[in-house]
Amino acid sequence: MYSCPRAKGLDLAVLAAVAVMTAASAPLGAQTPRKTVAAPARPAALSEPDRWADSVLTTMSLRDRAAQMVWPNIYADYVPADALSWRRVSSYVTADKVGGILMSVGSPIEMAVKLNALQRMSALPLLVGADLETGAGMRARGGYFVPNGIDLGGATVFPSEMAYGAANDTALTYTEGRVTAREGRALGIHINFSPVLDVNNNPANPVINTRSYGEDPHEVARLGAAYIHGLQENGMIATAKHFPGHGDTETNSHLALPIVNVSRARLDTVELVPFRAAIKAGVGAVMTFHGSMPALDSSGAPGTLSSNVVTGLLRTQLGFNGLIISDAMDMKGVTDKYGATEAIKRAVAAGVDVLIQPADVPAAINAVVDGVSEGRYSETRVSEAARRILAMKHLLNLDHDRYANLDSLRAIVGDSAHVALAQQAADRSITVVRDSLHILPLKLSAASRVLSITIARRSDLGASDAFNATLGRLVPSMRTEFVMSDDPAVNYPRLASMADSADVTIVSSYVGQSWNVTSVDAPKAFADWIGRIVANGRKVIVVAFGNPYLLSQIPGVPEYVVAWDGAPASQQSAARVITGITPASGHLPITIPPVAKRGDGLTVTPDSRISTTPRVP
Repeated sequence: MYSCPRAKGLDLAVLAAVAVMTAASAPLGAQTPRKTVAAPARPAALSEPDRWADSVLTTMSLRDRAAQMVWPNIYADYVPADALSWRRVSSYVTADKVGGILMSVGSPIEMAVKLNALQRMSALPLLVGADLETGAGMRARGGYFVPNGIDLGGATVFPSEMAYGAANDTALTYTEGRVTAREGRALGIHINFSPVLDVNNNPANPVINTRSYGEDPHEVARLGAAYIHGLQENGMIATAKHFPGHGDTETNSHLALPIVNVSRARLDTVELVPFRAAIKAGVGAVMTFHGSMPALDSSGAPGTLSSNVVTGLLRTQLGFNGLIISDAMDMKGVTDKYGATEAIKRAVAAGVDVLIQPADVPAAINAVVDGVSEGRYSETRVSEAARRILAMKHLLNLDHDRYANLDSLRAIVGDSAHVALAQQAADRSITVVRDSLHILPLKLSAASRVLSITIARRSDLGASDAFNATLGRLVPSMRTEFVMSDDPAVNYPRLASMADSADVTIVSSYVGQSWNVTSVDAPKAFADWIGRIVANGRKVIVVAFGNPYLLSQIPGVPEYVVAWDGAPASQQSAARVITGITPASGHLPITIPPVAKRGDGLTVTPDSRISTTPRVP
């Protein structure tokens, strides 16, 4: 691969081929067509982005170049023009001259309108990144109107990565990438901080869990590469994360510093396998891990702050030439030991190009500049990072077309065909791990006594809405109960009495990974209650919409279905499998110790009671 000497590290040949698409190759409704930047036959043709980047760099002070590296987090909430929050966000662009934005949550129209407003304010086009791990709907949804509980809709929500691991189909994974790119670009987002390429080989991992494709590094690599192609062949930059691997840890890096204490040989055969595949697939960006790997850096520094990891391993040994992005710089995995300012300087010295979500944006920019004057790194290091960012903007054609087209947004975002593709993926992912009582699919009538119990955080307003609605159409008399997972005073005797009077009790668990949890386990009292009603001979079906490893806590449950996440499509698919409307064909991409192994999964069809066809791992 060729890298222009004036733009070290930016693999222009790859990105020029995939990052910028025309209306013909990736139609975006009525949006303004984007120019094609084809992969050239001669290295000399690669100079255009560098010429543009260099011409801009000559006009920029050191602080302006440092500002290109700092990307604040913003919300797509409605705020009036004189609101303090809007004045602060706009000052990031007009006064601080940041190079990009990290877009958080909000409704699609407000997101696009706010990004367009910020783009108009900025002298240079802004690069916009977002976590779209489960599609654009992970960030761009209107939420729920309280107290009525009205779903305000939004972009398409796809199942979790582990659901795609259960379906084990690269065509489905590619399609998710394609749709996410179309919807994300329509909203004004250019870089997706996905796919998660962490190999989830630790069932106690509180933050990765179903965000990973599974525990087999080669399957993670294969599915991740398909997703990368789906994104980048449709105009959006993919980001492989969290390098060099966040899967084998029991510590949440949002809350503390994880340590992955394994050998370099183990890293080479497990954690690094998907990242090598991503680099081979031409991934445009890599996000770093706020965790320590002593085999790579004996100082104990987290990967984001380690030159051994960022420059030595990723740049030099693996030959990655794209954009290196930090994980959020306000996370305790880097701030607890080093403090916010020192963490910024160490990340830049290590070789990170983009610093996302610092707690104090102007202070972060100042820290980058101060690192030069303190001799921590050279001005050239800052210029190289700024050049990569600017060249990426040119490759995405943002120097000519930086705005979202509001007129065409509704024709793309949340389109019914996209929603159908999410439903298809969910249908293929539902995994029946156990059917010991041979009751699936259920034969229900209007007179059936069905009890549906949901356990979820009180803030999960959509938990079981679609699931219960689908079941309720078959059993109008179905009783429903909601158990708050954070409630220490649940009346379990009452729930037990209700289960005693039901023909079948369906327990839906939404307990799972989150940025602010230290454990993915369900409350012990809840798990014990399930054990008691099973021991009493009640027919119980447990559906894991959250942590799929829940079966380890309730090993005696006879019926266990994994739906992988609580997305509306997954809820509907689970209900349809249980009632025999659609078949179940998913297989575990993980091991659930000590009760189930990777590849397990029962094929349950509407026409035949059950046939066991475990997939060979």
